[in-house]
Amino acid sequence: MTERTVGSAVRSARLAQGLSLRSLASQLNLSPATMSALENDRTPMTVARLHRIADLLDVPAGRLMRGEPTPPAPSVGQSAAEARDWRRYDDLELEPVLEAAARLFVRQGFHATSMREVAAESGMSVAGIYHHYPAKEQILLALLDITMTEIRWRLLAAREEGADAQDALALMVESLALFHAVRGDLAFLGASEMRGLSGDDLHRVTGLRDEVQYLLDEQAARAFPGADVRTACRAIATMCTSLPSWFSVDGPLSADQVAKEYAAFAVAMLGSGA
Repeated sequence: MTERTVGSAVRSARLAQGLSLRSLASQLNLSPATMSALENDRTPMTVARLHRIADLLDVPAGRLMRGEPTPPAPSVGQSAAEARDWRRYDDLELEPVLEAAARLFVRQGFHATSMREVAAESGMSVAGIYHHYPAKEQILLALLDITMTEIRWRLLAAREEGADAQDALALMVESLALFHAVRGDLAFLGASEMRGLSGDDLHRVTGLRDEVQYLLDEQAARAFPGADVRTACRAIATMCTSLPSWFSVDGPLSADQVAKEYAAFAVAMLGSGA
């Protein structure tokens, strides 16, 4: 069970709004590292900052103070998830440090990359990077937070679009596969570099990843009662996370086509065991 703290309540409210940690930090004029420290209760939360966060996330400040999680918004006509097109991928506008770090982490690995190399790649001074990211782990954390936030809202939006339980599951798998094909670099980091985190940061990002798996499991159980959901859904998730290792935009199939095929594979796999 998640501990009820101010930080966990802020994180819950942020995710319910589909905001990345970096986005909320920017609105508060904070570094992503400071925002992460607030969400993990490693930095004291002032009353003024708490009310500012409550205003930005449109939740009662009292809920945050009591550590209460924020439930998904109720559907009124079109839900917040439905209002966003999960199939649409605009260019991802990362700040220079994150963009440079993502390239280096994918190219040579998180542990093999130094802060000096990130500084050189981003055109910034080492001191300038340390001002915003006190540790290399904080850069990786920001990238993984962006990754998991985007995966989550797209998965929920795809589920909302389903005509029935099986259709919703197929669309969720399509969404997950599409993300791993289109956002290959971020997806690769999410699948291979989580070991670069430690402590509370690792625990939190692992929880976000596990939530994605739980959402698939839950929908599969609705769609195929009696099927071996746990085994099949882990095979499906692994199938999606492997996409960055082989998919190419210059290949014979588009990202959309591959994602639809993966959705069909998933339904067939679960259907055979029902």
